Amino acid sequence: MSDVTSAGATADDLPAPAEGLVLTHFLTVSDVPRSRAFYADVLGGKVVLDENPCIVKVANGWIIMNPGGGPTDDKPDVVLRTPDDPHTVSSFLNVRVADIRDFYATASAKGAEFLTPPIDRRAELRCYMRDPDGYLIEVGQATGLLKGILARTDTET
Repeated sequence: MSDVTSAGATADDLPAPAEGLVLTHFLTVSDVPRSRAFYADVLGGKVVLDENPCIVKVANGWIIMNPGGGPTDDKPDVVLRTPDDPHTVSSFLNVRVADIRDFYATASAKGAEFLTPPIDRRAELRCYMRDPDGYLIEVGQATGLLKGILARTDTET
């Protein structure tokens, strides 16, 4: 399979396994072009489809994006919308990097907004950023975990 789908991507770039499964992450977004640019530019993704749905291949996974909307026949009582409150989340994207300080500097220069710079949590260096719709994205680099050192708990100082 090698038909071109969008932006020079091929059908081989789609999240469509020949066997087994792949895991993708769907985001309801308010502005598809803006979000597509964020995931392509800041996270270095490859645009596979521009819209309907937008698919961006990032490393070994895919972000799928579409605007919100009302129920459909396969989800008859579900409404999709962007986050209401950026301070309350039930899920977030988790990105693992080889060099968090380089990622932080590069992403910041591209306009990414971080909650804090990377913080040493013993098992990892970690920070969080938000995408254009306010979705939380954790960025981490394993450090102590590679030596069997676990993260600090909230009760530890």
